[in-house]
Amino acid sequence: MQATIKIGTRSSPLALWQTNHVVSKLKDLFPQLNCQVITIKTTGDKILDQSLSKIGSKGLFTREIEEQLYDGRIDLAVHSLKDMPTELPTGLEIAAIPLREDPGDVLICRSLTDIAGNPGNMGTIANNAIQALMSFEPGSEIMTGSLRRQCQILALRPDLRTKEVRGNIGTRLQKYQDSGASGIILAAAGLKRLGIYNDNCLSLPPREFLPACGQGALAIEIRRNDNKIGSIVKLLNHRPTELRVLAERSFLATMGGGCQVPMGAFAWLESDILHIRAMSGELNGQNVKYAQCSGPDSEAAQLGREVALIIKEGRK
Repeated sequence: MQATIKIGTRSSPLALWQTNHVVSKLKDLFPQLNCQVITIKTTGDKILDQSLSKIGSKGLFTREIEEQLYDGRIDLAVHSLKDMPTELPTGLEIAAIPLREDPGDVLICRSLTDIAGNPGNMGTIANNAIQALMSFEPGSEIMTGSLRRQCQILALRPDLRTKEVRGNIGTRLQKYQDSGASGIILAAAGLKRLGIYNDNCLSLPPREFLPACGQGALAIEIRRNDNKIGSIVKLLNHRPTELRVLAERSFLATMGGGCQVPMGAFAWLESDILHIRAMSGELNGQNVKYAQCSGPDSEAAQLGREVALIIKEGRK
């Protein structure tokens, strides 16, 4: 085993938490392992004044990291899986997908009493973010940096307004606090990993308000055929998570979409049966199509393709 493993990551607080989490898991297995974390700024980190959909390029949060991985300047990379294109650069591979964190989104509101109408409604709303969305006054503004979220918000409530917000989690929360918006939607995983998930975070059920493909999962990327590094990091792979995200990413690949098209998917396991529910729609919340498939978990990729074809071909 080599003396030091160089691990590439973005420099945001969440990316560093995720990478240090992987380091901790590796050192649990190999206490003598020496890991050096190297932060790398990506295109998505540099361009903060434009919508991701308008930048129009895949790998906005991974390309520069993958270049250093391919060149041998780092030995492995830790990514948020939802940031990774479905087609990886030649010579690279995902070696492990650890246990997934909460895959869903959360709605954060300034005050539950603002939307409950009366104290008797607060218990219901506190346990149902969909109900909270339905309870906002017409014209209320919800902040989000995701076309997928915007589409689903407007599909539920076409009389609401959405406002784009970019930046890391802390930046987005500060922009929300400084705004007049009624709410903001963020990924639950990031809030939980950073320890800032609290009673103001209302969970959006992932089977109803579909998350991004792979949301909540991490991906450990290495050079293909690097058996030494591969033998180490593959011990962190969590097979149930791998199967679920395989189906979701297969859906995404078949749809041919990226951050320019509103779409989402969520897969879950019941024993050895895998279920996947997916959606695609328009930015204004119109023409939203849903589909669901179930089958043996050994057919995860096929189920992802099938649910995409149902949506693309308009099949029942």
